[in-house]
Amino acid sequence: MERTRRAPRRTDRRAGVTVGRVFGVPLHLNGSMLLLTLLVTVLYAEFARRQLDLPQVAGYLIGFGFVVSLLGSVLLHELGHALTARRYGIGVRGITLELLGGYTEMDRDAPSPRIDLLVSLAGPAVSAVLGVAAVAATLALPDRTLLNQLAFQLAVSNVIVALFNILPGLPLDGGRALRAVVWAVTDDRHRATEIAGWVGRGIAVGTVLLVAVLTVNRFLAPLALPLMLLVAFTLWRGAGQSIRVARVSRRLPLIDLSRLARPVLTVPTGTPLAEAQRRRDSGPQPGAALVVADSTGRPIGLVDPAAAAAVPAERRPWLAVDAVSRSLANLSTMPVGLDGERVMETVQAHPGAQYVVTAGEDVVGILHIADLAQLLEPHRKMNT
Repeated sequence: MERTRRAPRRTDRRAGVTVGRVFGVPLHLNGSMLLLTLLVTVLYAEFARRQLDLPQVAGYLIGFGFVVSLLGSVLLHELGHALTARRYGIGVRGITLELLGGYTEMDRDAPSPRIDLLVSLAGPAVSAVLGVAAVAATLALPDRTLLNQLAFQLAVSNVIVALFNILPGLPLDGGRALRAVVWAVTDDRHRATEIAGWVGRGIAVGTVLLVAVLTVNRFLAPLALPLMLLVAFTLWRGAGQSIRVARVSRRLPLIDLSRLARPVLTVPTGTPLAEAQRRRDSGPQPGAALVVADSTGRPIGLVDPAAAAAVPAERRPWLAVDAVSRSLANLSTMPVGLDGERVMETVQAHPGAQYVVTAGEDVVGILHIADLAQLLEPHRKMNT
């Protein structure tokens, strides 16, 4: 399976082991490739051994060759996406090969339905061309020979990759193509993504039904059953993520840090915790965040609500706020005028529970990630 997705801007993302660059694009191998290598080698070895009447060891060697040809096909498929995206000014962060195929990480979404359609179809187009060439080679080479079998491997792998990925549901390429078409018709990218995501869920259900039919009729090898079910589960999960991203993205314009961030109440360093809480609770904004300032009035710390709540009430008059505070230097900051998309980029790049909202050099609020999540997904149950 192939997935092309926009990369979240995070510095701690682990795509796998980087093995080099292809046309300047970083290439990563996920650890799940070991499982793919084992499964495909074992499944294909027996088929190749029967077709060519070869010893068992030779069958495994040909099975491994099929793995290599499959990975090469997927890589070329992904390069189709990557180079097309780069042609239209979309940065490509890397290509990752994994258990169910691969994916291309891009810096941003396509700016128009036309470009989205071209990028999404570039991969299947590459696979289709390779598949047709390999089929022609298979027919031209003498039957039941090693070269014929290798050509057949390339034909099978590319035809499967092309046909499967053209299915019109996210997270597959065909789903991105469907999204581009709906986007062009409705002028609503978010609605188009949701529609393509629901179609992707339908394809996932159809995959499960197909697995059931093949299993009942004994057309599916025992080792292939878990792999097929994993494909269906991955499709369902990827489609669900696409639907969720569309719903969240639609609400990004609602992010207004001046309203969303909790107000602050500044207390001097050394203030007893009980006194700081009393000032906050008796003030005009009982839900304000407690900020600790040094002797010059400069904010230096933020009282951790969980740590403060864990202090027994009888100890709070004797414990300074500094003891339950986090240094502001360790928290990410956001200008109060930041728009929704930039806010999400900051959150993705610097994951945390709280963010300092500033206006110039002044701290004007504290953004809690739970408040942001509640705004973006109001119907989803949050753990606070």
